Amino acid sequence: MKLVTYLSGNEERLAMLCGELFYDIANLHPSLPSAMQSFLEGWDDFYTLAMQSKPTGTGIPPDNVTLLSPIPRPRSLRDGYAFRQHVAAARRNRGVDMIAAFDEFPVFYFGNHLSVQGPGDIHCMPDHFEKLDYELECAVLICRKGTNIPAAQADRYIGGLMIMNDMSARTLQMEEMQLNLGPAKGKDFSSVLGPWLVTTDELQVYETSCKPGHTGKSWNLQMTAAVNGILLSKGKLSDMDWTFAELIERASYGVTLYPGDVIGSGTVGTGCLLELNGTGKREDPQYKEKWLRPGDKVDMEITGLGKLHNTIIPQSTPWSILNQKKTYVTATL
Repeated sequence: MKLVTYLSGNEERLAMLCGELFYDIANLHPSLPSAMQSFLEGWDDFYTLAMQSKPTGTGIPPDNVTLLSPIPRPRSLRDGYAFRQHVAAARRNRGVDMIAAFDEFPVFYFGNHLSVQGPGDIHCMPDHFEKLDYELECAVLICRKGTNIPAAQADRYIGGLMIMNDMSARTLQMEEMQLNLGPAKGKDFSSVLGPWLVTTDELQVYETSCKPGHTGKSWNLQMTAAVNGILLSKGKLSDMDWTFAELIERASYGVTLYPGDVIGSGTVGTGCLLELNGTGKREDPQYKEKWLRPGDKVDMEITGLGKLHNTIIPQSTPWSILNQKKTYVTATL
């Protein structure tokens, strides 16, 4: 089942993609809620009812709707660091050894769950264009409430998968991470989810074994990212070392996860310009860095999950926080 959130006038509506058309959830069954968050909160009943129902009425062509994030306002947004290939390449490009702690436990950071958006324009401030980057990821949407969830049981808390583009303003990010806290402003402005949520039953054909020594489901899904039609990033979701189940186990330790929480995979190997630029410069001193510019079109595609399209739009303003650095003199007593 593929679920989307779309705009009908000024109202956010939940719909199902059937074939090539969207059908408002009300055309499946009158008892189904009109919003994704409500659907998730009654997941066990509503999921079964939706699976048993057939769409009625007239379907909506995709070109006639404005898609939002499948979950427009997640309860929370956590993003993992689950692909060893990406971590190792990024550290190698910085001239440092692979960190042993990566193989000891999964980690994540909290993103801005209220800056989540779906397909369409990404509006960026001038400072964002100082090394503006995409990040090719996958995310899961939590569909059941749980605390201290063992990894062996965690997959049942996953409602479905969706593409995630974790946008990054690298200059802002690197500036603040010098203080060993973050990322914050460098990731604050946009995280993109979509185009729809694909429930796990539809992905059973792609299930494969996770990495040795790990626990949880893995899916053999090809992942690609292209900018202006040029393929730049390519990987597989099955390359994840830490599984979503293991991320859920750690995230839920001493904390309650709720329906509507989002957990990202982290960046797949080769899945961002920061990594590609670092590798390019390491292999060729004459390599010229590439970053996203105004008007660029970013297309991400994951097998079974669809294609997520965004266009980078500049905001016209002279305002800059990179120019707001202050120098304080500490008095010596």
